Amino acid sequence: MTNSFVLSGATIISEDRTHTNSTLYIENGKIVNILPQSHEHVTHSNLEITLPDNAFILPGFIDLHIHGANGSDVMDATPEALSNIAHTIAQEGTTSFLATTITQSPELIKEALKNVASTVQNEQQNTGAKILGVHLEGPFISAPRAGAQPLHYITNPSIEQFNDWYTASNELIHLVTYAPEKENGLTFTRHLKELGVIPSIGHSDAVFTEVKDAICAGARHITHLYNGMRGFHHREPGVAGTALSSSELFVELIVDGIHVHPDVVKTTLAAKGADKIILITDSMRAKWLEEGTYDLGGQTVKYQNGQALLDNGSLAGSVLKMNEAVKNMVHFSGCSLEEVAVMASANPAKQLGLFDSKGSIRNGKDADLTVLSHDFEVLLTISEGRIVYDKRGVAHENH
Repeated sequence: MTNSFVLSGATIISEDRTHTNSTLYIENGKIVNILPQSHEHVTHSNLEITLPDNAFILPGFIDLHIHGANGSDVMDATPEALSNIAHTIAQEGTTSFLATTITQSPELIKEALKNVASTVQNEQQNTGAKILGVHLEGPFISAPRAGAQPLHYITNPSIEQFNDWYTASNELIHLVTYAPEKENGLTFTRHLKELGVIPSIGHSDAVFTEVKDAICAGARHITHLYNGMRGFHHREPGVAGTALSSSELFVELIVDGIHVHPDVVKTTLAAKGADKIILITDSMRAKWLEEGTYDLGGQTVKYQNGQALLDNGSLAGSVLKMNEAVKNMVHFSGCSLEEVAVMASANPAKQLGLFDSKGSIRNGKDADLTVLSHDFEVLLTISEGRIVYDKRGVAHENH
């Protein structure tokens, strides 16, 4: 499929405004123009994709926290698993993601990291969502807030261990979930900051002062807000409350209606604003599959009634799709499409330092695009100018 074409008919949610009756021009994988449909523009391609007039073109979704989908998990440590995840989540409108690990033995984590590094290095052509790097979730976390993270392998933050993994990943670890209150936590925070890696507070039992100390040391992110952390209390804000009041922090939200109550989602938007919320899925291998019994980090997970649970009843990730997260965010909070595009695309791109090329629709940026129907069904997913998912089968060509 050519990576030069035009999209016409749908409403375009660009970085600075919303365009109706306009055409989006893509050449050599880049966004080159948005012009009124009546305007003639010379393009090197004869492919024109005509979209429904009630559809919307949004920037491609970026999932910073995803473990697996369609039977595969990042910890499987095979190229086939990563390829399966990348192709599957393109159906959700996700154009790029951080492959997310889980607390496990140092050896298994290292194998997963080496697999991501080699897969990214050997990727000849982007035929699914693009792997941007790694989100290392654990093992430097708090046992009382472990959630679905295996307790046996939890350990204190270790710069030596992290450096070994960082090298194994070919320096592709971009975000680390850890508990700053643990021994060596603040030294570890400063080390991550020096490397340009995002320190993310999560699976943490930290109190207000400990969170503030971590922010001073360089923490800039909260992993799945409200889940796996000391909750909000009016006399001790904990991780959750401090996250709400600290403008330095981006917060991840799992908006499936299970992990966070819809009214709390609405409250979070009021407290943080769209500019500081990042929508994630935190999905595991059961996503896109039938309900049943699955594995997460060597633990048995039962997926039933739309929930993924460990035997002890703990939530074990989700089966949330990104387009569902976007739909739910709009319905739960009443936010606009422009705001939800910021939360699903612009903010993760900004947090990764990629906003000059990804995260919004603007001339010169990568053609990472998601086309949604009026009811949030994914019609088309384009990653760096390549059509990686087309619900209609074959793109309509006007010659």
